[in-house]
Amino acid sequence: MLPPQQQTYIVTQRSPPVQSFNLFATRIWQTRFTGPPAQLAHWLDFVLSLRAQAPIAAGRSNRRGWNSQDLAILDREIFAALKQAIRAHCLQAFQEMGLVEPAFTLQSWINIHDHGGYNLQHMHEGALLSGCVYLSVPPGSGNLVFRDPRPGVLNSALKGSGANGFKDVQLRPEAGLIVLFPNWLEHYVEPHEGEAPRICIAFNALAARP
Repeated sequence: MLPPQQQTYIVTQRSPPVQSFNLFATRIWQTRFTGPPAQLAHWLDFVLSLRAQAPIAAGRSNRRGWNSQDLAILDREIFAALKQAIRAHCLQAFQEMGLVEPAFTLQSWINIHDHGGYNLQHMHEGALLSGCVYLSVPPGSGNLVFRDPRPGVLNSALKGSGANGFKDVQLRPEAGLIVLFPNWLEHYVEPHEGEAPRICIAFNALAARP
């Protein structure tokens, strides 16, 4: 045994576990229109009749399909129940965002994708919230894809679902599904591979002008 002055003491101290915090989360909302299935079919017939009456597409980010020139589709009487439901869902989202019943209007239009149709990557500048409700989602319908909103993470060496990696989030649409998301969240629609058209009504919640 070594003399006391030459003894070595090793003290083992357990380090506290590292804590992780998720910052800059982006919230979206999903719900369903709870009306009768026949209502969706009624709306579809009406939408297709509007396309037949005005076959020239408005353009914007839609490709290989049709979208309406009319930006107040939900103001039509046939969509009164749907408009009421969407306004209620927007109010719930606003409350979670810290806005207490803001005055807002709904801008809305029809989006149709024929075979091979898609939407270019874009955002909805100037809105408070954006969203869509799906009326027809046949087999082969393209997903709605949200882009990672953090510009700096584009330079990350990490891709996928791991921490601090860059990823796209795919949302698989279904008939009757209503989706809300921040207007600044970039998104696009994958090419539609089905033969029957993929149909939705897109909308923006806009701050009401005084």
